[in-house]
Amino acid sequence: MNATRHDEEAVFIAAREFGDPVARRDFLDTACRGDAELRARVEGLLAAEAEAEQFFTEGSTAMSLAGPAAPRSWSASTAGEAVLPGLVEEESVGTRIGRYKLVQKIGEGGCGVVYMAEQEEPVRRRVALKIIKLGMETKSVIARFEAERQALAMMDHPNIARVFDAGATDRGSPYFVMELVRGVRITKYCDKNRLGIRQRLDLFIQICHAIQHAHQKGVIHRDIKPSNIMVAMHDGVPVPKVIDFGISKATDARLSDRLSFTAYAQVIGTPDYMSPEQADVSGLDIDTRSDIYSLGVLLYELLTGRTPFDTKELLGAGIDDFRRTLRERAPPRPSERLLTLERADVVAAAQCRQTDPSSLYSLLRGDLDWVVMKALEKDHRRRYETANGLAMDIHRHLGCEPVTAHPASGLYQFKKLVRRNRVVFATGGAVAVALVIGLGTSTWLFLREREARQRAVTAEQQQAHLRIEAESRARVTQAALLVSQGKFDEADRLLGEVTLAQPTVEGAAVLRSVGEWHALRGHWKLAADRFTRLIQVDLLDGWDVYTLDYLRLGPAFVEMGDSVGYERFREDAVARFGGSGCPAGDRILKICLLAPADGRLLALLKPVAADAARSYSESDQAGDGFKAAWDCVSLALWEYREGNFAKAAEWAKQCLSYPEKNAPRAATAETILAMAQFRLGKPDVAAAQLPANEESIEGRLKGRLDLGTPVQGFWFDRAFARILSREARALIDPHGTWQ
Repeated sequence: MNATRHDEEAVFIAAREFGDPVARRDFLDTACRGDAELRARVEGLLAAEAEAEQFFTEGSTAMSLAGPAAPRSWSASTAGEAVLPGLVEEESVGTRIGRYKLVQKIGEGGCGVVYMAEQEEPVRRRVALKIIKLGMETKSVIARFEAERQALAMMDHPNIARVFDAGATDRGSPYFVMELVRGVRITKYCDKNRLGIRQRLDLFIQICHAIQHAHQKGVIHRDIKPSNIMVAMHDGVPVPKVIDFGISKATDARLSDRLSFTAYAQVIGTPDYMSPEQADVSGLDIDTRSDIYSLGVLLYELLTGRTPFDTKELLGAGIDDFRRTLRERAPPRPSERLLTLERADVVAAAQCRQTDPSSLYSLLRGDLDWVVMKALEKDHRRRYETANGLAMDIHRHLGCEPVTAHPASGLYQFKKLVRRNRVVFATGGAVAVALVIGLGTSTWLFLREREARQRAVTAEQQQAHLRIEAESRARVTQAALLVSQGKFDEADRLLGEVTLAQPTVEGAAVLRSVGEWHALRGHWKLAADRFTRLIQVDLLDGWDVYTLDYLRLGPAFVEMGDSVGYERFREDAVARFGGSGCPAGDRILKICLLAPADGRLLALLKPVAADAARSYSESDQAGDGFKAAWDCVSLALWEYREGNFAKAAEWAKQCLSYPEKNAPRAATAETILAMAQFRLGKPDVAAAQLPANEESIEGRLKGRLDLGTPVQGFWFDRAFARILSREARALIDPHGTWQ
């Protein structure tokens, strides 16, 4: 019974993709292979879906499903389950759901409908609102929907769509509100803008980092495909955004109390991008390497314009052959796939990538073939261990370094060395020619021989350096795997054997995780050491990531009582971020003003404070109260350190006036307000505020810390609040006792 239902679901899902009735009929002829009963059930599902769509479009108010002639209405997601009571019509444009007004229907997935909505209070902005599709409110669909909502809430990455709010409609259907991504699917964007191979790889690397972030949060996407990766323009720069965690799976804990397991023999994913273990009915548990496979399919399509297996080819011979193909049949390498296409298709693909067919074949042959095929390994144990590992191999390819996907041969390593050092080897060739010509004199021969010896020593040193770097990268990758398995102590010991001399995304991620592991346990000296190494190698991520790394390191120095280390640290922060045009002025102010500062440092920070004030004005006018409130608390701290206590109090009150609350941010603002009032000659008012504020802070910090979230506040936000609270106690009640 389970296998039969599995076949129905897979054929039904694939058949829905064919809009042309003739193409759909041809597909069903092949997929059902003479199984009249299977074909009748699938056609019944397709007909029921079409009738339901017509029903909602025409706005009918009643339909009898009890009569003998009524078709059985169900979908692949709801087969075999009891449908929960629902309304008789879809939410219409103009409907208000909570504080959101539906403006336009913009998308529809397997179980959810997505609307563009307008948030009216406390801020006005356009958002995307996703709600369970009418008639789909089964227990498993609601559980999966709640899992997507929780998965998105756990994310804090510039390449993953942010979640803002969640709730339920009057009829009880759950919904959530997320960032409105105004963009197009990644494959369409790349082809429309004729992006070259390097530009496509740069976008793909950002996607890998986003998926790595999800994996570190314990979430597997399980449906990575072009339509779930939108590219939007931010200040003229294309930024890919991963959306739709609708069929994601928690790796470490359940995302929803209702979603405890995936039903036996249930297909989850899209056939073209599905890993062999997703299509298998053996019960093999799916881990993060299933997403690695889907990333490999996406990379394959970005490079060639085709997926490894065509949908019609995959399901044309039946479901059993479809599973067997994914498990056993190796797809052609990307360069080989070009040779199987029609000449016109190859020319079109090359033109979309700003090259010609011969050059495109040369670009794909070699490194990119190996990288893609390693990601598409049938045995998930032989794929890349992490998404960052895949991204780093592409980094190595772009930097003309050896990729780990290639078997390490001496000739291959030498070719890469020559390509990275073309000038050096060209000069060496010229020297060799000069030696041959200059054999006439012993002096000339002696000089050239000595020069050749020096170059040989240099080359040997370079080879040794390459070996050390390769060993270090291997240890970092192993440490990343240990972190993903929760073995932080082993990862920390392994990092102690590694010297990271070059910027590295994977190394930065591992140091960040291990440093936070120490910080949450109060091992401040160890945490400060790991965070110090982190900011030395975190040069490849954007400012939004590495400024957060500075926020992690500052409290560690203060908590361990290393005032000298903190002074050096904030001098480095001013040197790196000082001056006008800083995109994160509010963070830099917090980094540098956690302790009192002298006049020289304050003078250097004036342009940064001006940037923070402009950021507040823009955020407040745009209705982004969350960002504006953070700007306020940083400006309040700046004015307090400057001695402008009345202005400090005004900024602190402005921060507390925003309705989007954040506990550590509010506690920090209240602490600055109390110190400012004391300085303004109101000691009684200031003293009255201290106990409640301290109790709020310490109530959250007793025992073991947790990482926190962007909405609730990270651990270092709470550490900032505690440090400033101690300063307030020493100022207002120096003879008191910490509660």
